Amino acid sequence: MRLFEYSNIQIMDTRKLEQEIILLHERICSALGDSTRILILYLLSQKDRFVNEISDELNVPQSTVSRHLKILRDRNLVSTNRQGTAILYSLADKRIIRSLDLMREILAEQIQSEAAITRSTQESIKSPIRSS
Repeated sequence: MRLFEYSNIQIMDTRKLEQEIILLHERICSALGDSTRILILYLLSQKDRFVNEISDELNVPQSTVSRHLKILRDRNLVSTNRQGTAILYSLADKRIIRSLDLMREILAEQIQSEAAITRSTQESIKSPIRSS
């Protein structure tokens, strides 16, 4: 995101921001739109793996894993290393895991907040305030 300073006020170049967000959505967000692909990324963050290893770990057919890996590879989120007839998959950029972890932290805080609201509501239903 580019910011320009004008009279000590920062103004976003919204056109450039919009273009970056469109690319972000097309290249990364769409690849993260499936929980299996996110699980694959987490597995690859632990160590490089072959398709059959990912399939066994997730208990998902190899054809399904291969389809998800193709999407991740097309979006440059995983890279490959051919070893004979097999292909070893690895994360292309470990920062994707930091991004996923950050989103999980936000989700956890949202869930905690919602749980606190629910508890508070339930307590007020059990103990209504009585007016004199």
